[in-house]
Amino acid sequence: MVKVYLLLFAGLGLLFISGKYLVDSSVAISRRLKIPRSIIGLTVVAFGTSAPELLVSLQAAFSGYPEIAIGNVVGSNISNILLVLAITALIYPISVPASSVKRDWPVMMLVSLVLFAFSLNGYISRLEGGILVSLLAGYILMSVLRSRGLGKSGGKPEEGPVMKWWVAGILFLLSCAGLAIGADLLVDNVAFIAEELGMSKRVVSITMVAVGTSIPEVATSVIAALKKETEISVGNIIGSNIMNILSVLGFTSLVSPIKVSKEIARFDIPWMLGISLLMLLLMLPAARSRITRWEGSFMIIIYLLYIYFLF
Repeated sequence: MVKVYLLLFAGLGLLFISGKYLVDSSVAISRRLKIPRSIIGLTVVAFGTSAPELLVSLQAAFSGYPEIAIGNVVGSNISNILLVLAITALIYPISVPASSVKRDWPVMMLVSLVLFAFSLNGYISRLEGGILVSLLAGYILMSVLRSRGLGKSGGKPEEGPVMKWWVAGILFLLSCAGLAIGADLLVDNVAFIAEELGMSKRVVSITMVAVGTSIPEVATSVIAALKKETEISVGNIIGSNIMNILSVLGFTSLVSPIKVSKEIARFDIPWMLGISLLMLLLMLPAARSRITRWEGSFMIIIYLLYIYFLF
């Protein structure tokens, strides 16, 4: 058991280090391309931090346990909002770009409703997986077109030294790899500990595995908050939730249809939808355009209530 805990903490350390350099390289790329960092957070960083969910879900599908994928994604999307966003707000109040309210959140809510509709019959088929992947392609295209438009109308470029292209590229790739390896170490050992305690697959996937694969979002968002780059935090969380559904469930269901239990369809996904609505309510006040520390505390309380009802 000592080895298990050592590997778990090694995974945590690798995740936080990789998260730091992922933010650094992503900001450098955004400055080089002269596009808003919120768009980088919504696409590039979000895809990098969603890689652990994708790898874990694909591995589960290849191993003959595709049902773990749905619990992983739903649990990750819940913890991304109630834990990642909350912890970030506790460190530093989160600035909310207007685009997050007007454009990004509606996309997240739309794909969440699509997932809910697909789950009603008890499984996500290969056809539905193809639809999710098609929506992913459209989402990426839309984000690229938006980034070009915002880049032309954006403010003055930031001053100061900019990381070289090749350095930023290598750091980004190494950071994504580090996040994936660290998440694998964390998830494997947390899952082992959970199984030793006799927990069900649903509870393990929604809690232990989901929180474990959300550590990259925690790392990148916390580092961004410490640097007061909180626009990356909001874009990262929304983008990760979108890509968790479209890419993780899309590609996984293409490999193997995903079984959706009644508990997940009737309890966990409705919770995810309700929490998404809560996120909108916290972002709406135009006078502040930020999520405060007390609101972050409130979200953590909601997450604890969810865990209570889950058990």
